[in-house]
Amino acid sequence: MNAIPMLVTVVLGSAAMAGEWQRLPALPDKEGVAGAFAGVSNDALVVAGGANFPDRKPWEGGKKVWYDTVFVLEKPDGQWKAAGRLPRPLGYGVSVTHRSGVVCVGGSDADRHYADAFRLEWKGGKLLTIPLPPLPGPVANACGALVGDTLYVAGGQDKPDATSTLKTIFQIDLAAETPAWRQIEPCPGGGRMLALAAGFDGAFWLVGGADVSLVNGQVQRRYLTDAYRYDPADGWRRIADLPRPAVAAPSPAPADVTGFWVLGGDDGSQVGVSPDRHQGFSKAILRFDAKSGKWAEAGALPAGQVTTSFVRWGALWVIPSGEARPGVRSPEVWSRALTKQE
Repeated sequence: MNAIPMLVTVVLGSAAMAGEWQRLPALPDKEGVAGAFAGVSNDALVVAGGANFPDRKPWEGGKKVWYDTVFVLEKPDGQWKAAGRLPRPLGYGVSVTHRSGVVCVGGSDADRHYADAFRLEWKGGKLLTIPLPPLPGPVANACGALVGDTLYVAGGQDKPDATSTLKTIFQIDLAAETPAWRQIEPCPGGGRMLALAAGFDGAFWLVGGADVSLVNGQVQRRYLTDAYRYDPADGWRRIADLPRPAVAAPSPAPADVTGFWVLGGDDGSQVGVSPDRHQGFSKAILRFDAKSGKWAEAGALPAGQVTTSFVRWGALWVIPSGEARPGVRSPEVWSRALTKQE
C-alpha cells in the first residue's frame, strides 16, 4: 500500500507544525480499534488489543468487543502481520516504548479493569510477553509517560461502573534491578481520566482530561483545561491552562527540546450531539512552549482520532487507529516525518 501524502501547513510563527502527514498501511481490522496499546519493539511498530463495535453501532444496540490480537508492522511500506495475542482481550490501558519493548499497564475488558503490567517484545519473528509488577490496584482510562527510565501512570478509573475518577499517581523505574511501583503525591488538580501525559524537560506533565460525577443518578463528564508539571525534586506546579479542553488526545504527547504538543482530542464542543450526527473529534494542534509558558495554535491534523496512542517510530511520528467519533473507529494509521528539532 502506497503512502498517501496530505500537506497540512498553518503559518503561526515558530509554534506551527508543518509537514506532510501520510497514511501508512491501515490496521488490518476494517473497523479499527480504540484504546489499543502501541509502541515500538526492535524497530517494529506494535499495536495490540483495543475495542470496537464490529456488528452494529452502539446507538443501534451494538455490543462493544475487546480484542487480544497483536499486530506488527516491520517497516513503513510493509504489511501488517498478526504477531500473537495478549494475555487476555484488553484495551484502554497505558503504553510506552521503553528500550526494546512496549510496556503495557492496566486496561479493561467488558467486565472489569486490571492492574496487570507486562512488556511486549517482537524478537526474531516471535512475540514475547514479559511480566512486570502489577499496579497496586486496577485502572483503565489512565494516562502515562516516561521520564528517562521512570514510567508515570496517572488517574483513570478503577472499575467500569465508576462514578468518580482516580487521583492516584504511580511511578516505576523500569531500569531497576527489581522494579516496583511507588505512589507519589496526587496532582493538586484532583482526579481525571483520559488526560494527556508528557515526559519533557526531565519532568512529568499532566494535561486536561475529564472528571466524572453522579448527578441525578446519571454519570456526567466535566471537561478539564488545567495542566501541571511534576518534578521529582520540587513536586507539582500548575502551568497555563489549555485554551480549550482536550480529552483522550493521543498520549503520551510528542515533544522536542523546547515544548510538547496536544494532537486534537475531544474538546467538548459537541456534547449533547447525537452520535449519528457527530462531526468528528478536533483536528486542531496545540503546542506548549516551555520558555514562554504559553499555549499556541500549531496547525491541524489530517484526521481527529482519540483514545489512541502517540508513537515515535524511528524518524516518524505515528498515530495508529483510534476513535473517529463516538462509537466509530478508524483503521487509518497516520505518520509524519520528524524535523531536525524533533
